[in-house]
Amino acid sequence: MPLRQRLENLPVGQKLLAALLALLITVLLVANLTFISAAYWISQESMAPQALQTIGRLVSNPDLARQALESKDRANDLLQELDSYTPLRAAALYDGDGNLMGQLQHGHHLDLPAHFRHMQDWRLSEFRSNQLIELPRAGKASGHLLLVATSELPMAFYTGTLTASLGILVFSVLLWMIIARQIKRLITQPIYQLEELSRQVTREENYALRARPGNHDEIGSLAEAFNTMLSRIEAREQQLKRARDDSDAAYSQAQGLAEETRHTNRKLELEVQVRSKIEKKLTGFQNYLNSIIDSMPSALIALDEQLYVTQWNQEASALSGTPLDEALNQPIFLAFEPLKPFLPQLKTTVEQHVVAKIDRVTWTRDDTAKHYALTFYPLVGGAGRGVVIRIDDITQRLSLEEMMVQSEKMLSVGGLAAGMAHEINNPLGAILHNVQNIRRRLSADLPKNLEYAEQAGIDLETVNRYLISREVPQLLDGIAQAGGRAAKIVTHMLSFSRRSTRQMAPCDLPALIDQAVDIAGNDFDLTIGFDFKGQNIVRQFDARLGPVPGTANELEQVLLNLLKNAAQAIHQREPGGEPGRITLRTRLNPPWAEIQVEDNGVGMTENVRKRTFEPFFTTKEIGQGTGLGLSVSYFIITNNHKGQMEVQSTQGVGTCFTLRLPLENTPPAIQQTEL
Repeated sequence: MPLRQRLENLPVGQKLLAALLALLITVLLVANLTFISAAYWISQESMAPQALQTIGRLVSNPDLARQALESKDRANDLLQELDSYTPLRAAALYDGDGNLMGQLQHGHHLDLPAHFRHMQDWRLSEFRSNQLIELPRAGKASGHLLLVATSELPMAFYTGTLTASLGILVFSVLLWMIIARQIKRLITQPIYQLEELSRQVTREENYALRARPGNHDEIGSLAEAFNTMLSRIEAREQQLKRARDDSDAAYSQAQGLAEETRHTNRKLELEVQVRSKIEKKLTGFQNYLNSIIDSMPSALIALDEQLYVTQWNQEASALSGTPLDEALNQPIFLAFEPLKPFLPQLKTTVEQHVVAKIDRVTWTRDDTAKHYALTFYPLVGGAGRGVVIRIDDITQRLSLEEMMVQSEKMLSVGGLAAGMAHEINNPLGAILHNVQNIRRRLSADLPKNLEYAEQAGIDLETVNRYLISREVPQLLDGIAQAGGRAAKIVTHMLSFSRRSTRQMAPCDLPALIDQAVDIAGNDFDLTIGFDFKGQNIVRQFDARLGPVPGTANELEQVLLNLLKNAAQAIHQREPGGEPGRITLRTRLNPPWAEIQVEDNGVGMTENVRKRTFEPFFTTKEIGQGTGLGLSVSYFIITNNHKGQMEVQSTQGVGTCFTLRLPLENTPPAIQQTEL
């Protein structure tokens, strides 16, 4: 195991003691090294030069100098006197001529200058402290004494230093032991006590034990926290004990109910199985309901109290053009801008919990005007107040209502027409019969007329000439023609009021249309310059459409009425515009076969368009139309052929009549017609 990991695994007290010991050793070493270095520096820089100067002053005495320079022996004696000075490393004596007379050295031999003239060079290269002392002599050249200080401290210094270091070490060890004891008492021992207490609690599971109060430090706070934890654990243990006691009592009671519980569990399992099946069915039913709501033709929108969208079905997305993910959590006037004018009604519904209805609004969808009914329902539930918007497309319903109104008018007028026809037929028959009798009684070919003329004494031929001169036959012809027209009107009224019992036969619609165009071009006094057989007749026949069940003469009558109206509408246009054009179309649109007669005439206003099929309604001048042509045509298509007939017109642009005939003899149960 590495040393660092061993140190990290030591107890806290040993870590502190080891750190303190390392600190003391470091301080001791640093102090000794500092002391030795300082002593050496002081010795070299201060003490050695001072000692050499002191020795030099002693030796430079004139008497001693004169004696020492007399001979080499005296010189050696002087040097021997200096041998007892510890700071002296070496000494050399030079006479007045500069010659070396003697030298003294301690320790390793030094290379001293052999002549005084080399002294200067030697002193430049020597690092030890040295002193050159002049020895004066009366009347002679002075000698010189070279003293070299030692670079080593005396042994006594080392001995004293070692003794002091040992004393410091002993004192440090004693201090460390005292500090270690205090650390053990203040830190290590409380931690050991907490550790031992925790082990004892774990081992004995006795949560009534407590740590002794310590000092007001971190360890004391830790002991208090530990005691608090033990108190809570003890309280929890007591609660658990009481719970165990209660559970034991309950267990005794539960044993008596075990059998009943097993039976109950069995029943619950069966109920859970049944409930699971029911939940699956409910989930499927909920999904089914969601699918139904999502596929409803009505747009359903749910808003919260602030009129933000919370629900949005597919029809709402199709109607507004806003997808579901963009509409949710958006204000309704942003998600569905056409509803912005109805914000006051929505707020009223939310605040007053009343249902609001808007019977009819018109919005443009796919470039077509559509009619819608709006209903606002208040919503109150656990999620808060709100409102549900239902938008229904009533375009077809309005068309159907208009058709039903028209049908009611037709039925009422049909009953009136039947009564009128019976009442008119009697005098009309008498008029026509009398006109015929007058002509017969004025005829010269009948013997009875000649007999009565002779009895009266008149000439029948003379009478006829007189009548001819007075244009009486023309008057009778007028009476007959007027009666014929009246009879024709009565015939139309009877045809309008009676249900057809005729048999249907397959009709070729293109051939029937061409025949109607030919008849219209030959029989009707149409606008001058308008040619049904020319280029102004545009035919657009669907090749997929085969024979259609119908009554050919009745369909031909309807087409003739439509062609006549188209020609008159074109004739009423302002001159100089686009050439007149009638477009004839057939189209297969199961379950219907469609016929369209379109013109680019003057068109109709909306009020006129709504009354187009109303009996006796006409926009022509008096005497030019009876107002029964289109109403009879409507009756032929809707009643006799169980089809549909509608008209679309724009004033100044043109009109388009659409006939729908069922492809089968039995039409669908519901027929929707747009007027």
